[in-house]
Amino acid sequence: MILTRPLLALGLPMTLAACATAVPDAYTDQKAGFSIVSTQTAAAIGKRTAFAQTQAENAELKKQVHAMVHQRTISADTAVQVALLNNKGLQASYANVGLSAAEAWQESTPENPIVAIGVLGIGAAELGAYRAIEGLFRANILDAQTRKQRVLLADANFRAAQMNAVNDTLALANQTRMAWINAVAAFETVTYLKRAKATSDAGSELAARLGETGALNKAGQAREQAFNAELAGQLAQARLNATQAKEDLTRLMGLWGTEVNYYVPDALPALPRSVGPITNLEAKALRNRFDLRVAKLGLEAQAAAFGLTDQTRLVTDLELIAGFEAEREREDGNLETETTPQIELEFAIPIYDTGKARMRKAELMYLQAANVLAERAVNVRSEARSAETAYHASYKIARHYRDVLVPLRKTIEEEGLLSYNGMITNTFELLTDVREKLGSSLEAANAKRDFYLAQANLTAAIYGGGAGGMGDGEGVSLAAGGGAGH
Repeated sequence: MILTRPLLALGLPMTLAACATAVPDAYTDQKAGFSIVSTQTAAAIGKRTAFAQTQAENAELKKQVHAMVHQRTISADTAVQVALLNNKGLQASYANVGLSAAEAWQESTPENPIVAIGVLGIGAAELGAYRAIEGLFRANILDAQTRKQRVLLADANFRAAQMNAVNDTLALANQTRMAWINAVAAFETVTYLKRAKATSDAGSELAARLGETGALNKAGQAREQAFNAELAGQLAQARLNATQAKEDLTRLMGLWGTEVNYYVPDALPALPRSVGPITNLEAKALRNRFDLRVAKLGLEAQAAAFGLTDQTRLVTDLELIAGFEAEREREDGNLETETTPQIELEFAIPIYDTGKARMRKAELMYLQAANVLAERAVNVRSEARSAETAYHASYKIARHYRDVLVPLRKTIEEEGLLSYNGMITNTFELLTDVREKLGSSLEAANAKRDFYLAQANLTAAIYGGGAGGMGDGEGVSLAAGGGAGH
């Protein structure tokens, strides 16, 4: 008698039929989950997004981007829209949503049956080439029992991937807007430094001529020439900064080739007439921040994982095996076949690993997720308050430069010109007044840039995706230089 032996695994047909469940359309759609990402992004910042998966879709997006940027002077809104359509890193984030949907789809589908058919006693001529045939089916009972918990866990991860994609979209939008602000401000700095350089050139040339006549000593000539040289270095650095700032913007928009032939304005828009108070900012941030939603979904996922661990704490592997063996024998010249049914139950005996360590790990992971969520909520409140403070303070500072300091410098310049025409003020004092006015204008431009960066950070504090900074560094100021004198 040949003993039967399980070769492979499978489940009974009736067991498999009971395990079969319908897979939600949300998991099987070609762009699974992306509609949520698109809708949430549009509600937050009013910009559209696209998930290109075919060559035709990519070609259409490229055509749209070309129409928006090629040989055009782009606004901040245009730059953000181009980045959301053209940045490949963002497309990779959208693909991750599809991957999590496929994972949930996979968890919703029962294990495929495996049929094992074995032929024994091959070559037994007296029996007609073989002696016995056996067939086996194996079903993983634990797979069917835990499928609900695994689907809940996969679904939580799927929804978290959607919120992560929204947060990545908002982060890219905020980074692009800030890059546009920095690029425009850098070119505005170049404009002011060019004007200052023109004034410095005039002063340096005058100092050289007066030195030739003996009306200005060497110290006075050197002072003007040193100031002019310092300003030339500052102008060269400012041009480099502007080029690099525009390249940062280009990179975020995902542009290359002829598409980099675009322009940004030479100056930031004028300050708004006023900025009103913002009510319930903390509540808005807690309600709208997508990174906070991700943390909540992380807690939900850990709860589902805890339930799954609890279900498999003692029994980690439970399989039902059913099959048959058909054995042939020849007696008295007759060929007789005897069929023997078989059923087995396989499971691991929890002698050493009783599941306590895995349960403790699941408990701590849930506790960890709860603390991460609590910390995120505290940080969101703090970021909202900080952004609001920076927004109003930077506006007041920018208005102070625009409404107080620059007009005072303008008055000093005008009065100096009148004194110069009346032969009261010398030329170098007049040039000094002009330089100081340009310096104040440059400081006002830096303050205006900080306001627009703070405005971008305020939006990020409400919806997420913020960088948490005010800018790349200190604003540019004119080189210190006094009048040459006589």
